[in-house]
This record gives sequence, structure tokens and C-alpha cells, in this order.
Amino acid sequence: MKDMQGKVALVTGAGGGIGRATAKLFAKQGAKVVVADYLAEAGEETVSQITADGGTASFASCDVSVPDQVAAMVRYTVDTYGGLDYAVNNAGIDPEFALEADWSLDSFDRIMSINARGVFLCMKEEIARMKGKGGSIVNVGSFASFAGVPNKPSYSASKHAVLGLTRSAALQYAREGIRINAVCPGGVKTAIMADNLGSLPEGGEDLVAQNHPIGRIAEPEEIAETIVWVAGSASYMVGHGLIVDGGLAAG
Repeated sequence: MKDMQGKVALVTGAGGGIGRATAKLFAKQGAKVVVADYLAEAGEETVSQITADGGTASFASCDVSVPDQVAAMVRYTVDTYGGLDYAVNNAGIDPEFALEADWSLDSFDRIMSINARGVFLCMKEEIARMKGKGGSIVNVGSFASFAGVPNKPSYSASKHAVLGLTRSAALQYAREGIRINAVCPGGVKTAIMADNLGSLPEGGEDLVAQNHPIGRIAEPEEIAETIVWVAGSASYMVGHGLIVDGGLAAG
């Protein structure tokens, strides 16, 4: 994996799960990391874990659906560490697990505001800082970026949007030295996944795991390794949605 000494990385939704694992791996590779999250305590814990391991990191509070907060987050990154080389737009929510008759407009609006609008706003600010210098952006999509998921219309729509935003922006900015891609995981052991599994009948967790041909869901660190590789080493990858799902989409 590429040496990232002297580079600067920004990771949203880094208070836990894939975001925390990604922030820690960037730091392990030598990058200075801004850990961004809506939840301050969780974000600060990630920073503490990085610094305890000898890395460099600081926390920025941000609701990615709020333009002023996103602009302030990116400005803080540049002001604190002198630039922005890598950005991972990972912040997302997935509270929906309802029957069709119970689909909620409020739920749809909130999911889209974080998962899709948030990626749009983050890329807008990140690209502005990378223009003329180059950089790499990785948006975190999902298996649901490519396929519908029963009882998850809002989440599926939001993750399809992430892939569309990724591809369009990648085409626009590749010639300016900015690579933009998406990493699209299947099931991952995160707090969001735990909440969803808790909504299923007994035995649901085993069923979800067995739906993945590999026979299990991923550890966050497995997805983080892919994200950091795409961000730093995959120098000819542009506009790609890389599925990392234990074989789920192959069926």
C-alpha cells in the first residue's frame, strides 16, 4: 500500500465502523487525518485511538447535510494541515426497514439529505480545494448502489445517487488530476448493521451472512483497506464503483 507520509486525509462519518477503520489506516500509512463526525464523542475517540498509536489526527464536527458545516470542515482541514490530498465521503445513515405501506416521507428526506446531498456537498468543497493540485476522492456507496433492496427504497435510491454523483464528477475532473471513485460494500459489521439486524426475526443475522457467498459479513477493516488502496494506489482508476461484497453481486 502507498506510503502517505506528508499527505492529508479527510474522512467523514469517522466516529465508528468503516469511517473509523479508514481514518486509522490512513494514519498508519503516515497521513495526517481529520476525523469528521456528527457525534463529537465518537469522533474524539477515533482521534484518541490514532494518536495513541503514534499517528496525527484531529476532530471536526460536521453534519454533512448542512452546507456551512461542510465548508467549515474542509476549511479546517486545509488550515490545520496545509492541504487536502485524500477525501473519503463515508457519512451515511440507514434507519429504514419498513414494509411498503409504512414508508415515510420524512425518512426518505433524511436519508437522502445525508447519503446523497451530503456526498454532493462534500465533493463540492473538496474539489474546490483540490483543483490545481490534484487529489483523490472516494465516496462510500453500497451493494445497494447497484441493486434494489426490499423494504429499503430510500436507502437504495440514496446509494444509487452516490454512484451517479461519483461517475459524473469523475468525468468532469479527471483531466485536472482529481480521481473520484466509489467503494461499494455488502454487509459490514457496523453499528448501522447491528441496528438493522436487530429489526429482523430470530436467525436473521445468520440469514444475512449466508446470503453472502463468502458466508459472512465483512469487518470494517476489510473495507477500509480497499478504500485507502483506491484513494492512494489505484492511480488509473477513475469513475469506478468498486463492489466489495463477498460475492453478493455475483449472484
